[in-house]
Amino acid sequence: MSGLGAFARLTGAAWLLVRNDALLPRELDPLLAPPVRTLADALRLLAGPGAKQGRAGQRLARTLEQLGPVAIKLGQLLSTRADIFGAQFAQDLARLKDQLAPFPTEAARREVELSLGRPVESLFMAFGGPVAAASLAQAHEATLADGRRVAVKVLRPGIARRVARDAEVLRLGAGLVERLSEPSRRLEPRALAATVIRATELELDLRLEAAGADELREVMARDGYMQTPRVVWEGVGKRVLTLEWAKGVALSDPAALELPGLDRQGLADNLIRAFLAQALDHGVFHADLHEGNLFVAAPAALYAIDFGIVGRLGPDERRYLAEILWGFLERDYPRVARVHFDAGYVPAHHSVAEFAQALRAVGEPVFGRAATEVSMSRVLSQLFEITALFEMRLRPELVLLQKTMMTVEGVARRICPDHDIWAASEPVVRRWMMRELSPVSQGRRLIDDAAQVIRGLAHQLETPPPAPVVQPHDRTPGLLWFALGAALSGLAFAIGAVLR
Repeated sequence: MSGLGAFARLTGAAWLLVRNDALLPRELDPLLAPPVRTLADALRLLAGPGAKQGRAGQRLARTLEQLGPVAIKLGQLLSTRADIFGAQFAQDLARLKDQLAPFPTEAARREVELSLGRPVESLFMAFGGPVAAASLAQAHEATLADGRRVAVKVLRPGIARRVARDAEVLRLGAGLVERLSEPSRRLEPRALAATVIRATELELDLRLEAAGADELREVMARDGYMQTPRVVWEGVGKRVLTLEWAKGVALSDPAALELPGLDRQGLADNLIRAFLAQALDHGVFHADLHEGNLFVAAPAALYAIDFGIVGRLGPDERRYLAEILWGFLERDYPRVARVHFDAGYVPAHHSVAEFAQALRAVGEPVFGRAATEVSMSRVLSQLFEITALFEMRLRPELVLLQKTMMTVEGVARRICPDHDIWAASEPVVRRWMMRELSPVSQGRRLIDDAAQVIRGLAHQLETPPPAPVVQPHDRTPGLLWFALGAALSGLAFAIGAVLR
């Protein structure tokens, strides 16, 4: 798409939001500053018939569905935060998770045959109609020749072209925001847009999703907080994914939380702990944990599907995350502040003590209080003010983590409104800290670092430099042997630390 075409689509999106009174909806008027209220009143003069149909959430859901898959992804995220936007607004957006208009079953069968290169009947004894439809794909219930009940995910026809068009619009919009709004620049709009686009593009190859599902099934089995169905590999292609049928009831179904014998507290705990265990212990996590992708069964069993977005964290990011969470759990705000500086999240010219003071102002009023007593919108507003004061910039590599944490917290609070997220986090974070920051673990890391230095130096010694010019007083070999000796001393020290 040309830049002119992207600008036209961006303008069209803004116009559609205005026509449906979904950009600055009338329900927000009491909260708007006078200048913004004046702008909202002016825009409302351009509203169409759709502006009077339904609540703000219903109008926004209808508009986002018309705007396409990337906009729908935004609506799905908003729908998880009833604690910020209100229960009714979140419920109105919930239909964007798996209740969109499906495409015909015959079209799905054609996609299956083209992707797998074989007739549908050669793999499936029965292939039913759609049971759920989302922004990029829809799911069909089917039965394999061996009698197993499976779910077949099929991408929407033409979805790749639509995502490509949406991506150009998102890039343009992010660029305009970054250019016109100086305060937004620390949030890295372009980098954020690039991360969202990349994640969405990866969702368009269901072979990658199959691999992510298989990897995460192994990871989940180690902890037991969450489970996922097995991949049926003979039913996997670029545009088709087949999984064994998920147990339980979809969490997006209002009846799910009324199941007899359901332990809502335990279910919310399992969700928080499953996400943290994946991220901290294994460095790989399901990054799209909204209600439409979760199934529940009594008393507290949790099953996940849809692995189109998989997040990954390196060792440093995992350590920073664990230490920040642990610091908050212990109410050790100086430690949390130091980790932010060590990680480079806060520029070094700021004061660690002042940042710790600011964190205390956010943490203390909410610590230990029930979720029903905490205004998350107020907490987020205060955090945003603090991050601006200390020039914290958005870290693109942590976008998926932050987005998933926000989603998981919202879902947990919908399951159990007075859920204590910090108490649920504590066992997983404590386990990580005890394991990774113990003297034995630190000794092992020293050994690994020393071994890496030795391997690098040995490689230098074994590889002669090109066209060497030997000077009478050249001391390079001596320096190398000195460095090697220092590395060996470090190794001995590390071994001693472990033995102690």
